[in-house]
Order: sequence, then C-alpha cells, then structure tokens
Amino acid sequence: MGRAGMMLWALAAAFLAGVSGDEFSVLRSPQSVVFRDGSWPIPGERIPDIAALSMGFSVEEDLSWPGLAVGDIFHRPRATVLVTVKGVDKLVMPKDGISYPVENAVPFSLDSVANAIHTLFSEETPVVLQLAPSEERVYMVGKANSVFEDLSVTLRQLRNRLFQDNSILSSLPLNSLSRNNEVDLLFLSELQVLHDISSLLSRHKHLAKDHSPDLYSLELAGLEEIGKRYGEDSQQFKDASQILADSLQKFADEMYNLYGGNAVVEVVTAKTFDTPLVRKSRSILQTAQSTSYNLGYSYNFNYAVVFNIVLWLMIGLALAVIVISYNLWNMDPGYDSIIYRMTNQKIRMD
Repeated sequence: MGRAGMMLWALAAAFLAGVSGDEFSVLRSPQSVVFRDGSWPIPGERIPDIAALSMGFSVEEDLSWPGLAVGDIFHRPRATVLVTVKGVDKLVMPKDGISYPVENAVPFSLDSVANAIHTLFSEETPVVLQLAPSEERVYMVGKANSVFEDLSVTLRQLRNRLFQDNSILSSLPLNSLSRNNEVDLLFLSELQVLHDISSLLSRHKHLAKDHSPDLYSLELAGLEEIGKRYGEDSQQFKDASQILADSLQKFADEMYNLYGGNAVVEVVTAKTFDTPLVRKSRSILQTAQSTSYNLGYSYNFNYAVVFNIVLWLMIGLALAVIVISYNLWNMDPGYDSIIYRMTNQKIRMD
C-alpha cells in the first residue's frame, strides 16, 4: 500500500472516530501475529476474515486493511479468542492494547472459521467453542465436548453456579450491583462463564500444546441489560463496565498463558448492531416464544458439492438398474445363460 493509500485510511479513520465509537481491541497476541498501531477502521462484516487471516486461513475476498501485517507464516497461533460485548462502544481496559474503530457494526459469527478448522483438522479434533450465555446458545466441536461438559450453559445452570461455594461472588467486589436482582445476576453469570472456561481448560493443558488451532467465540449481553435497567449514566452501569473490563483482561491473560503465549485474544464492543434482514434474538428477560417467520435453513459452501455427488450417483445407479433389467428380460436362455447350457448338456447325457 502506497503513501497516498495510507493517508486515505487515516482520513477515513479520523472521520469515523467521530461517527461510531464501536471498537475492535486486541488484548493479547503472540509475536507471530502483528497488529500495527493505528486508527484504521474495520468493516464490521470483515471481523471474521481478520480472525481467519490471523490464524493463517485464506478468505474468499481480499482484505485491504493495513492494521494486520503478514507476520510469521510458519508459526501461527494455537488459539483465537474473540469476545463480543453488547451495550457499550468502548471499555477502558487495565492494560494498554491496540484498538481500532469498527465501521458499520453488524452481527457476525465465526462459523466460517470454525468450518475451516473442522475441515482441515478433523482428525485431530480441535477445541471449538461458540457460546452466548444470555441466549442459551452453545456450539461445541471436537474435544470441547469433553473439556467443557461441566460448563453451565442454561440460565438455570448459570444462576445455580453463582451460588456455589467456589463462584466469583466470593471474591468479586460487587460495589453497587446486587446479588438479589435478576439483571445483575445475569451479568455476573457471564463473568462466571469466563472464569469457568479458563478454569476447565487449565485441567486439560495438554490440549493447548497440540498442533490443531482452537477457537473460542463468546457473546456477552449482560452489560446491555444493565444499561437498559438502570441507565447508562447510573452507578451500576459504571461499576459493571469496570468489573467487565477487569474480568476480560484477567480472562485474556489466563488464556494467553494457558497456550504458552501463542494465542490471540480480541474484544469487540458495540453499542448497537445494525440488524437488517437478520434474525432477531430474544432478550434474556423474555420467555421463549415461537416465531411465525418461515425462515430457510442456512447451508455452508459444501452443500452444492454434496448435492451434486448424491444426485449424479443416484442417476447413475438408476440407469444401471434399468440397463441390467432390460438385458436380463431379453436374455436368450439357450445362448446367453451358462446355467441353461449346463443343464441342457446334463439332460442329454442322462
């Protein structure tokens, strides 16, 4: 990228800084993954591509974003941890990291990265965990099923986990938050999930030393509910923001150390997501309701390949059955069948 291109990126970043405050922050990263210090905006829909490129995977569309350098192509990170925080555009982290503004924050998922890991490293069964505690949405692949089998994923499990003896309530300063309020408990339960993930993974340290990359994608909406309940200018929201920032930094340090300094930990903070043509997820305070929309199933890029293989295989088998059946029906027993010829000769000898 030339000098003119860098100047254009800088001007765009300066303009977007006053428009959108959403951020993409890199809390920890190894030396093999180089994030340049700057204010280049990141398109919200390209965040999964950044995660894929940092892990050494290719993407369908080229990404001309100067914030991510090539790095060491022979040493890629063993894990990528991406935490999405809803309800706030920026968190003041205890340690200085690299942050970039997010342009056009839209809902995203790391399904493409998870599919790439599952396809390339299926025999090594890597750890893939995608979790949204407040929505009771969980997706585990590979060894994650055995590592995190005791992880609380439902709202009832999360509430019960908070009141156990070894929960974070015994050591976390609540300040203006209350353990008797449902909204506060839902926020604290997400912090408990962060603690339990690093704690459970520490019992299986050998998984952090294998050759297959691991993926963790977490979505936290508790702070957004705190803001809706008390207001963003309330003391509860300020205390919750500080507690969340400290917990995220501690979680990042623990995951980074568990993988021997070879993990990328990123945080995306978004005040609100632009959700056109996207399924609306239910609030954590609402009861489950059935949707009346006739939504189609989502398919990955392998669907067309598998469909064509099955289709033409079935057509070939059908044609083979027709041809064989036709030849059997028109077979001359006296000339075409060895069974009839052998039987005829035996009758003559007798």
